[in-house]
Formats: sequence, structure tokens, C-alpha cells
Amino acid sequence: MKFLDQARVFIRSGDGGAGAVSFRREKYIEFGGPDGGDGGRGGDVWAEGVQGLNTLIDYRYQQHYKARTGGHGMGRNRTGAGGSDVVLKVPVGTQIFEEDNETLICDITEEGQRFRLAAGGNGGFGNAHFKSATNQAPRHANPGLEGIEKTIWLRLKLIADAGIVGLPNAGKSTFLASVTRARPKIADYPFTSLHPNLGVAGVDGTDIVMADIPGLIEGAHEGVGIGDRFLGHVERTRVLLHLVSAQEPDAAVAYRTIRGELEAYGHGLGDKPEILALSQADTLDKEAREEKVRQLRSVSGKPPFVLSAVSGEGMTPALRALARIIADAKAADKASGADDGAAPVARS
Repeated sequence: MKFLDQARVFIRSGDGGAGAVSFRREKYIEFGGPDGGDGGRGGDVWAEGVQGLNTLIDYRYQQHYKARTGGHGMGRNRTGAGGSDVVLKVPVGTQIFEEDNETLICDITEEGQRFRLAAGGNGGFGNAHFKSATNQAPRHANPGLEGIEKTIWLRLKLIADAGIVGLPNAGKSTFLASVTRARPKIADYPFTSLHPNLGVAGVDGTDIVMADIPGLIEGAHEGVGIGDRFLGHVERTRVLLHLVSAQEPDAAVAYRTIRGELEAYGHGLGDKPEILALSQADTLDKEAREEKVRQLRSVSGKPPFVLSAVSGEGMTPALRALARIIADAKAADKASGADDGAAPVARS
């Protein structure tokens, strides 16, 4: 399945049905009077969060969604049937924006959460509605109200506990593949990963949902490379795993590059807890490894983990450190009454 995290969709709610002009006509009943029924209400357009989806690829192939028109009123005071609704099923973590792609309509953060994007038009009144003492035989009825049409943007931000960031070829996909059942593409050239990958890692009976973000380069927050498009996927994470490759000529420069991009992007990424690790450590001898560790400790002010996905060195301690931070964040959210750290939700 292809990954797509942004889609433009046209929606239209259903028109209301027209009211009916009708008169009661029965044998032996003179001046039966008006009996035109009202029109039915048009269908609504809803968004609903569902599990089992992690892409918006369906909305690349179908981009127009229109709810049904309400049924027209009929004689004998029969009201038209309501139009059927249209439900856009989206992955949990989807944000929906107005056509300007900036004004947030709603944020779908839970399975089963629904939001009405466009209300159907009300049905028109039949002529029975207009009967009065001075107008005993009205011969007019209302048309139904038109539905609402608009263009919206769907933007997916994956919901994960931890996000893996770093320069291209920092070993992010290799780390994810070694601790989860995810099978991202792995190769020895930059930008092997072209879209985020999700996996679930287990440590000490705790599951950690991890997101591997395509490699960042200098200027990513301004649109350089491909990482800026996917930085939004780590906005919801509780902790970042920052990998610096042992193959980098200067580990301190590599670290500062990624930290600069996270802080320049904003949205709280620069303030998130961070686990720093020297990856691909199996490629270095003892002296070179100590020098890289010294560089990272000097620039970050904290000792980095030393990892090797090939030999398994340092993998479990790093996962335990991630699990501790995630558990502490969840406990703090629970104590403060927050909704498990989720972003604010707009509801209908």
C-alpha cells in the first residue's frame, strides 16, 4: 500500500427535498384541504476515525464526495425520506483543514470519533404547512435548502510514542527493522526511505509505537529535501530518538544540523525529550568510537547511547530509556487530566 499523508477533497452535502403541493381528494369529502408533505433533509458529510489505516491513499483515487438529496414531500402529508449521509473514513491522527490548508476544522485523534463537515439542507415545507384561517387552500410550497459544498484538505500526522530522526543514512530504518516487524527499505544511499514507517517495539512487557521519519538535511524546515513534509509526523510523539551515524566525519555537526531543523520547524519539536544515540557503532574501532562519543557528549551535554543494529549492542537499554520517558509522560498526562497527550480536538 502506498503512503499518502495529504489529500485535497471536494465535498457536498445533500440538498433538502422540496415540499409538495397537494389537496385531499376523497369521495364524499368536500373541501378536503391541503395535504402536501414536507421535503426530507439532505444527507450530511462526516469524517470518522478508524483503526487499520495509516495512509490517505484512497483519497487520491476518489476526490469527490456528495451526500444524497432528501426525498420530496408527497400528498397525504407524507414527508420525504432523508438523504443518506457520506462518511469519510480517515486514519486516526488526521487533521482536516479548510481550502486555505491553514484553518483547522477538526483533529481526529480517537477511533470512532466523528465530526460533521457539512450539514445537509433542510427540506422545504409542503402546502399543508401554510394553511391558515385566511388561506384555506394554499397553492405554494417551499423548495428545499441547498447543501453546503467546499474543498477541504486532509493531512495525516501519525500517532506514535517515539519518533526516530536523523540525517540520511543514520540507520533509522535499520533500527526500526531490528526492533519491530516493520520492513522498511534499507540501502546504502541517501533518502532510501521516502515516507514514514511505523512499527511496534516491545521491551519489558511494554509496547512502543515508533515512527521512522525520512532523513533530514540542512534547510529541511524551509522545504529543502523531503523531510520537511514529514516532520509533522513527530509532532504527536512523546520522545525523539536522535540517531547520529558513526560514519559522519563530524558527529557534532551532524547533531547540530538536526537540532537546528527541529527547532526551526517549531510546533514544540525542539522541546521534546530526546534520546541521543551513536548508531552503526560496529563500523568503528575502539579509539574512533570514543572520539565520536566525546564529540556528541560535548555538543549535547549528555552521554549518548552507543548502538549497533547489526550486533544488537545498546538496543535494549535505548528502548528502556524510551519506555521510561513515555511512561512518565503518560502518567503526567493522567495526573493533569489531559487526554493521553493527544492534541486538542474539535467536535461537532
